[in-house]
Amino acid sequence: MFYAYYEAQKPTTTLTDTPLLVWLQGGPGCSSMIGNFYELGPWRVVSRATELEPNPGAWNRLFGLLFLDNPIGVGFSIAASKQDIPKNQTQVAEQLYAALVEFIEQNPSFEHRPVYITGESYAGKYVPAIGYYILKEKPNGKVNLKGLAIGNGLTDPVTQIRTHAVNVYYSGLVNAKQREALEKAQEISISLVKARKWREAADARLELLTLLGNMTGLATLYNTARMIPYRTDLVVDLMNQREAKRVLGVSETMRFEECSDEVEEALRGDVMKSVKFMAEYAVERTNVLLYQGMLDLRDGVVSTEEWMKNMNWSGLEMFLTAERRVWKDGNGDVAGYVQRWGNLSHVAVSGAGHFVPTDKAVNSRDMIEAWVLGKGLFGAEDVHQTLTSSVLESKSNRFDSGN
Repeated sequence: MFYAYYEAQKPTTTLTDTPLLVWLQGGPGCSSMIGNFYELGPWRVVSRATELEPNPGAWNRLFGLLFLDNPIGVGFSIAASKQDIPKNQTQVAEQLYAALVEFIEQNPSFEHRPVYITGESYAGKYVPAIGYYILKEKPNGKVNLKGLAIGNGLTDPVTQIRTHAVNVYYSGLVNAKQREALEKAQEISISLVKARKWREAADARLELLTLLGNMTGLATLYNTARMIPYRTDLVVDLMNQREAKRVLGVSETMRFEECSDEVEEALRGDVMKSVKFMAEYAVERTNVLLYQGMLDLRDGVVSTEEWMKNMNWSGLEMFLTAERRVWKDGNGDVAGYVQRWGNLSHVAVSGAGHFVPTDKAVNSRDMIEAWVLGKGLFGAEDVHQTLTSSVLESKSNRFDSGN
């Protein structure tokens, strides 16, 4: 499995104790090089594929950062045959675990480093799946799992798509007649799930999202404030340049695609299946962070809160009655809202859409650092406070890659 790794630039402990973040992209079938070069890596492509700029909110300031092209068949993780491409989350988790163990074995100093598995969008399935697998099947294995973080995730699809119509209606983006049409489209997908027609249900969900996009007229459902879609195409152009392939250690003959049609097709029957039970199992045993950009209409705050409030978790009642606190950034501006109890933390990120690290780079970094370290709103009781007490500037970057 292809990976790119960046070591922590300003670790607060010895490297053998420095947390390791693992990033998984969504899709299904999209490359984590999108997260690497468009979201949270130390360098970002902004306007031209030939130019990289330092990312002020890179997640490898205090932690090691590992990007995995997951599952096999995605990005530079080439599948030897179609049979190698997983068709469900159990197979995804098995592949991921094998890749993580191999990475750790190649770097003995990583053996005891605390691991936090993170991701966004369809990784709302990957992250609970690998967490569940490690905690249930390999609790004494080589992955020292300490937490799971999901950004704008698709985790419990039926529950989440039921929120689309009411969400856009009360946002003023559709009228009552359009809301009714959306509700009918939602029920078509849900009825197909009940009939266990998984692939047809996934297709119906896409039709629902297309209808939603046409009704609202937005440039993208991923961020209601954007005038153009996210420019992830710039990463594709970058990855297909000869010099980029040389630095990444891949063959110049390889053709990079943002998302794999073959992987998407292999997992089409998995799209509408819930992994909520995996998230429930995980939150009883480790720290879980669910964060969403508030401008995302696909997998945003409303859809996540809907399945969260129905979790089968011993701490749910206390979580639901816990105070939702205001998070302010270093300038005193509202950066979002944080609610937490026990192992579960929920963050709504102001001014961000589906790609939270792209839209709010520094705030996203401050959030993940505070959550991992248990500081700021993840450790204190003040109602109004920043997530971190100081801002460090990373001025150097170390890059290692492999596959």
